[in-house]
Amino acid sequence: MEVWAMAQYEQSLSVLKHAKNCKEGMITKSSIMLGLGETDEEVRQAMTDLRAIGVDILTLGQYLQPTDKHLTVREYVTPEKFQFWKEYGESIGFRYVASGPLVRSSYRAGELFVENLVRNQKARPAASSS
Repeated sequence: MEVWAMAQYEQSLSVLKHAKNCKEGMITKSSIMLGLGETDEEVRQAMTDLRAIGVDILTLGQYLQPTDKHLTVREYVTPEKFQFWKEYGESIGFRYVASGPLVRSSYRAGELFVENLVRNQKARPAASSS
């Protein structure tokens, strides 16, 4: 199972990298579900791997077990921990990070990304005209 999971992980990174390289300016996004027994180091490494291939947007959410036949929740992540991951993601260069217990992969991604871009653009000093 471990080898299979690693192969899928590497394939996911490869697909994201390929998408990023296919078109200049392509914006890529990925998601991480927390609460399945992952360590902080595993989350940190996944985030680092995603930035290394140029992923722009990251969402982090709480895994919730949909039925008894699915994986069991191992931990309910605290709001403080989600805030930590948001700040960490921003510090390593993600252009936008949505992180919280109810965040899902599509969580207001487009709307929030555009708001963030506008906010960052306003914060930059205007280029002087000649």
